[in-house]
Amino acid sequence: MMTFFLQLLLAHLIGDFLLQPTAWVKDKKKYKIRSKYLYYHIGIHFLLLCILTRFDSTYFITILFIALFHYLIDLMKLYFEKPKYVKEWFFLDQFLHLITLFCAVNYFYPFSIKQGIDILYEPQNLALLVSLLLVTYVTAIVQKLLLSKWTKQNHIEGNVNTNYAGKYIGILERLFIFLFVVMNFWSGIGFLLAAKSIFRFGDLRRSKDVALTEYILIGTFLSFGFGIIFGLLYKYAIHSFL
Repeated sequence: MMTFFLQLLLAHLIGDFLLQPTAWVKDKKKYKIRSKYLYYHIGIHFLLLCILTRFDSTYFITILFIALFHYLIDLMKLYFEKPKYVKEWFFLDQFLHLITLFCAVNYFYPFSIKQGIDILYEPQNLALLVSLLLVTYVTAIVQKLLLSKWTKQNHIEGNVNTNYAGKYIGILERLFIFLFVVMNFWSGIGFLLAAKSIFRFGDLRRSKDVALTEYILIGTFLSFGFGIIFGLLYKYAIHSFL
């Protein structure tokens, strides 16, 4: 089952990202159903699916249906996508393509939703989900409360519209740290800290603001500390109780 799914997924990734030039995308957006590149694109997908399934006649009808649904999904995106919602349509488009692939796999190798749910409810996976939530959004809220004093001093909230960039940078930062701890890749944490220091050094040097320096340093230490602690707790829980 997994081999078949990976074959289909590889064909999709090559066809949608590697072998689809920007010029084709622009032409499809402009001419939609009349664009010749739309049909080139579907043809490439069909050929890739055949190649990666080794031209096995068992899968031929299924491959035709995958190509047909790919065409319909792309067509829907071309006609309904608005410039304001480009990101949303990109993810919806890819999600629908993946659903198509899952359905194709399920036709040959049936699996039940209950099996997937049972896997989710295994203690190791529940512990991982809890740890990821703690290290991302829960910690973001805790840090915001702990740093509220320095936030007010620096007038950070309300004066600069960063679209919550700092929040998401912190989340990614802690996710990397969590991953490094779980992998026992401690040198990766040092590299991450060094990289952040280099990027922040210029800001601190230009601002010459002691309060801002304190805010950044405390935020960094808290973020790294939470990432390390939750990584260690997850490892301890997995090895000791699960």
